[in-house]
Amino acid sequence: MQSLRAIQLYIGGDWCDGPETIEVRDLAAGGVLAHVDAAGSQQAEAALAAAEGAQTPLRETTPVERADWLAAIADGLDARAEELTDVIVREAGKPISAACDAPENAARRFRRAAAEARDLPQRYGEYREGSTSGHEGWNAIVKPEPIGTVLCLSPYNYPLQTAILQVAPALAAGNSVILNPSSKTPVTAAILTDVIQSTVDLPDGAFNFVPGKSSEIGDTLAGDDRVDTIAMTDFAAAGDHVARQSKIVNLVMKLGGNAPALVFPDANLSDAADACSAGSLKFGGQRCSAVSRVLAHELVHDEIVERIELTMESWVVGDPFAESTDFGPLIDADHAKEVDKLVDEAVDAGAELVCGGQRDGAFYEPTLLANVPQDARIISEEQFGPVAAVTTFADEDEAIELANASDLALDASVFTSDHNRALRLATGSTPVGSGSMARPLTESAIFPPAATTLRGSTATVST
Repeated sequence: MQSLRAIQLYIGGDWCDGPETIEVRDLAAGGVLAHVDAAGSQQAEAALAAAEGAQTPLRETTPVERADWLAAIADGLDARAEELTDVIVREAGKPISAACDAPENAARRFRRAAAEARDLPQRYGEYREGSTSGHEGWNAIVKPEPIGTVLCLSPYNYPLQTAILQVAPALAAGNSVILNPSSKTPVTAAILTDVIQSTVDLPDGAFNFVPGKSSEIGDTLAGDDRVDTIAMTDFAAAGDHVARQSKIVNLVMKLGGNAPALVFPDANLSDAADACSAGSLKFGGQRCSAVSRVLAHELVHDEIVERIELTMESWVVGDPFAESTDFGPLIDADHAKEVDKLVDEAVDAGAELVCGGQRDGAFYEPTLLANVPQDARIISEEQFGPVAAVTTFADEDEAIELANASDLALDASVFTSDHNRALRLATGSTPVGSGSMARPLTESAIFPPAATTLRGSTATVST
């Protein structure tokens, strides 16, 4: 790979310069990790043209050929697992205990995409004979074809896994790709790009690495009619903007979350406290599936707060490269300030600051708030920080109303020993007793929607 201190764009099969550079900070050691060329409008236009030009040769590839590409990329990721882990710790601030599995998971996803490439013509191809008068002897063949160009907008919190969740399926189906990673974590995406271009002989323009600030090239990319699908993970406001700028395209978006954990009096409070703490603090709460708010029945509010506080004390803060470290910095100081602002507003509104609440640069202490007013912004908005905000409800109806009051619906957790209540509350796949995917406690089963339910969609139900 090129030097980490001088990373270029990759457009149309060539590394090239951009008009400006992005300075990527080293969150583990301090200082600068890399200078990455940032695309301007001219480079964005070049990437769009290159991707469009690659569509014809990509359509002529076979499923076997694409599967071989993806398997080779997986091997390339395995070979650079140590380098990828090191960079993820440095540019994203993830503790190595959390980052070390990312390369292996990424390689596994490419191998799955290889299987998907082989499966596409088997699963989606069709043959039909004419069955109406006048169409005797007619034959129809339905063949799956690439949709065209896929614009992949990947976030900073999972700079490898989320990018690959977008890129691998797109390549498996024979689409050209434009990858625009978060400007906060572009180095991981640069390594992915280097693996792809050095491992397989893709048609020029089939894969393009175009880092750059969304304020400068985002509208150029998203608003161009040469883009056929936009795959994006980001905050809701960013997704809304991209959707408004885009043309007639397929939008594949995962936009924010504000996961509630509902704790009822009959719950195992020790398990609930452990799972809620992990759900709130893992990767500093910078996960859209993080437990953003704990809705505790008024009879157990004080006890669950005490237990969460004790659990938080066991989380190890320190060097991200130490295996024992559980908790590191947030992505940057500006984001830490936003989290701090939400906490201060909640305290000013009447919440009790039980522990934490202090900021040092990009680091924000694990924080616990109790008796948070239900109208505080930290209850209704995505905080993306290491804060467990505990508020109360009086009965099941109020719990459901409060849980569903936010505009953001992704995950929800329920802690109860009442199986009937679990069935009433579960919809889609709300986890019962797992802390928003933090730590499943027992066997899992999927339950159908109930009449009165919580909104949530990405975990399992366990009882």
